[in-house]
Amino acid sequence: MNPNSKKILLVEDEDFIRELYVRQLTKEGFQVQSAPDGQTGLNLLAQGQYDLLLLDIMLPGMNGLQLLREFKTKNPASPMITILLTNLGQEAVIKEGFELGAQAYLIKASYTPDQVVTEVKNALAGGQTSVPPLTGTPTQ
Repeated sequence: MNPNSKKILLVEDEDFIRELYVRQLTKEGFQVQSAPDGQTGLNLLAQGQYDLLLLDIMLPGMNGLQLLREFKTKNPASPMITILLTNLGQEAVIKEGFELGAQAYLIKASYTPDQVVTEVKNALAGGQTSVPPLTGTPTQ
């Protein structure tokens, strides 16, 4: 996998975290764009093609699940990989994310930025992330 050919969109409202992940992913050679809120993220998705979406759930205005729902409604065949990046651990929220097409979720507090980069690389390489699916979550 050549990271230079992979485009990532990071939607994260916390400036420090957003800048940290952008720096780490860029350092690894990925093309990274970021958005501070759901509506900006949705606008960027409408303007370009991304290989992977790193998506926070708790966002001002339109939350991450609303963004994902709207994007998938308009682009049901999109091959873009979606990883939820959140501090929310509620099973119902995570299950909804999977039902909307997310392939994995990462709890921010449990992952260092380097580990997030590793999960992104694994997902883009077609491998599995180390995050186990929820029991009872329907597979696609």
